[in-house]
Amino acid sequence: MLISAAEPVTAPVGGAELGQVIGLSIAATLVTVVLLVIAWAHRTHRIEWFDRLGRRLGAQYGEPGWSTIPTMFVASSLIVALLGFMWDVSLHAGRGRDAGPLANPAHYLILYGLFALFVAGMSAIVYPRDGEKPGIAAVRITRTWYAPVSGIFIAACGLYALIGFPLDDIWHRMFGQDVTLWGPTHLMLIGGAGLSTAGIILLNREAEIHMRARGKALPVWLKTIMTSTAFGGLLIGLSVFQAEFDFGIAQFRMVFAPMMIVAAAGLALVAARLYIGPGAAIATAVFFLLMRGIVSFIVTDVMGEAHHVFPLYLGSAVLIELLAISRLRHRPLVFGAVAGLLIGTVGLVIEKLWNDRVFQFPWTSDMWTEGLLMAVPVAVATGLCGALFALGLQGRLPARNVGRAIVIGSVLVLSAAVANGLYATVPKDESATFTLTQVGTVEKPEVTAAVTLSDGVADDDPTWVQITAWQGGGAGVVTDRLRRTGTDTYESTKPVPVGGNWKTLLRVQDGRTLAAVPIFLPADAPLKVNEVPALDSFTRDFVPEIDILQRERKDDGSPLLWGAANMVVLLCSLGIILGICVSVSRVARRIEEDEATATADRTPTLTS
Repeated sequence: MLISAAEPVTAPVGGAELGQVIGLSIAATLVTVVLLVIAWAHRTHRIEWFDRLGRRLGAQYGEPGWSTIPTMFVASSLIVALLGFMWDVSLHAGRGRDAGPLANPAHYLILYGLFALFVAGMSAIVYPRDGEKPGIAAVRITRTWYAPVSGIFIAACGLYALIGFPLDDIWHRMFGQDVTLWGPTHLMLIGGAGLSTAGIILLNREAEIHMRARGKALPVWLKTIMTSTAFGGLLIGLSVFQAEFDFGIAQFRMVFAPMMIVAAAGLALVAARLYIGPGAAIATAVFFLLMRGIVSFIVTDVMGEAHHVFPLYLGSAVLIELLAISRLRHRPLVFGAVAGLLIGTVGLVIEKLWNDRVFQFPWTSDMWTEGLLMAVPVAVATGLCGALFALGLQGRLPARNVGRAIVIGSVLVLSAAVANGLYATVPKDESATFTLTQVGTVEKPEVTAAVTLSDGVADDDPTWVQITAWQGGGAGVVTDRLRRTGTDTYESTKPVPVGGNWKTLLRVQDGRTLAAVPIFLPADAPLKVNEVPALDSFTRDFVPEIDILQRERKDDGSPLLWGAANMVVLLCSLGIILGICVSVSRVARRIEEDEATATADRTPTLTS
């Protein structure tokens, strides 16, 4: 047996300690009470500083207070939440599970970001008083209280994301810890934050129309910069779902990577170009690269955590700008569909050049046929949705049936693609044989490996055959794409760790096959599992990757309970999608009605 230097894992599983849960609940209650008191005092004129703050910011940025205050909150919350989120992913990738929400410093940044997001929406709702109607699409709450519809949507996104935090602890207690970005409650956290950026774009549009009616408007250059930045935020929000691929520890098939990239590009870049004008798609992509680059530098180089990269998007942005030179820009829905087609084909070829240069693993020919069958329909669908969003902001939505068909069709296309991508198989009664060579030290044992797969596990061009080591307590994820030496034989290209708390495994993805073999796993007292040693030579069977990568998950739960819990999350997510659709539609219809009224007022009347 090789020297393992294993230190048993002791971090708890199945939810946080009760003391942390109580502490967080008390803190959240106190903050909520303070906010409610401030809201009540503002609306009853017992305080005036909140109103003065809105007026001062409004005078500076040329927008009403019910828009500028939420914009300030959203801008700060998303920056802080993004930093906290990427830091959190890097901590889990490099160090494994934590001892609870208060034991992870990144969670404080995430909590602030999500709470500030909720406060942003509520400030837009609470700020208008004395019967003021905030914009032409205001929603009546009481007899004299109106709120901007986009503010209600932002608050809903914030609440949706915040609910994900306590639900995450409940989820862990019922089903164990799912150490993956794509856990259902984790998707609530990032989904609510990501989609709120669409709400802030809509809120600023409501504010622009509100101020224009009063003869005031932002300078065109300032409006262009601010709106491009907002769409850049939307692109960032839509791209965080890809983070596991960014860190090189994707727990799902590679076909998801191109699909998620074209989905984000199709929605954000198409909408930006159609709504803002020339150069907007490129400006959106540049802002994305700037912000993600800064966050990557802070997390990796300043904090010393796991390294990550990110998609480029510039190729797709240039394609959209070139397409906009044609007359198709005057037919937005056709433009969106064609732009999506370009993004899903030529754009992906450009993205592959970037991916194969900076990401851990290239996009091989093994994944391209299925990848295109998933990516192209999704790109066309999101391109249409991006065009629909731009039309809504301009007050030029197509007939209701057309808009509904696009949204429903896009949800169905995306759902079908996700369902297909999630379908993976594990070869039955197949195994891998290892011969390990110790090249490390007693304190830090490392090995190189010669591996022989069972016949038929992988064809001549698999997506990957790799060794991955992660969660070892250090900063980073170690991956090694094995070199093929024969029909079913492979060898290491660099040493990988097999001691301490490292989880080291062989991973194979080939078509729909997604399977793994453990090489070394530490003892884990809370899970009541023993060490899986790294022997000099051994043969072990392939198992589902999730059994190793998410070792903390419980397999003995009720399938009915699991299905019901996922259905609740799904319905909440569909509710958020419905919310942005209703909000955009309401604003668009009010713009149409307002412009129709203005046109009628300007039309001379013939008198006899």
